[in-house]
Amino acid sequence: MNENQIHIMTHPLIQHKISMMRDYRTGTNEFRKLTEEVATLMGYEALRDLPLEDVEVTTPIETCMTPMISGQKLAIVPILRAGLGMVSGILALVPSAKVGHIGLYRDHETHEPHEYYCKLPDPIELRTIVVLDPMLATGGSAVAAVDFIKQHGGRKIKFMCIIAAPEGLKRLTETHPDIQVYVGHLDRELNADAYICPGLGDAGDRIFGTK
Repeated sequence: MNENQIHIMTHPLIQHKISMMRDYRTGTNEFRKLTEEVATLMGYEALRDLPLEDVEVTTPIETCMTPMISGQKLAIVPILRAGLGMVSGILALVPSAKVGHIGLYRDHETHEPHEYYCKLPDPIELRTIVVLDPMLATGGSAVAAVDFIKQHGGRKIKFMCIIAAPEGLKRLTETHPDIQVYVGHLDRELNADAYICPGLGDAGDRIFGTK
């Protein structure tokens, strides 16, 4: 496991909001808002290394050279469907970002992911790519999503999740040691059904109000 590529969030606001998300009494509307807010707070940290270049800007006083984000626009790639809940939180920081989608479903017996959709911004190889999924459980979906992005030419990849299990974090970072991983909170373990404990339940169901 590449310790230098793993970033576990410690900010009090992130921890407080995740605790609210864990509560089974938190309803769909509030859970959805909290997901967006945590994504924004985490995104602030995850995007601190975006490249800058000086550009000429005319202020009300004078013309000056001042830094702005350089290169191709950021690519946000949520893993469907729960990852959609984090997109608006990142777009609040970078409204010009392009958004792709990767659709995966998990086999309930093997817990392994299967792809059913992949659409990425073009050209993907020139962009910083942020993959979003609230839960990093077994790591299967995260590994598969990064696999697909690399197969399409993506190189600079970050993965962002709100909750992670040690098993999934280990699998992702050992399979893809070159990516940066941002975790809101590292939980205790996976149970026999591959759910994160203590976790917060099924993020997709809680974001979209389904069972």
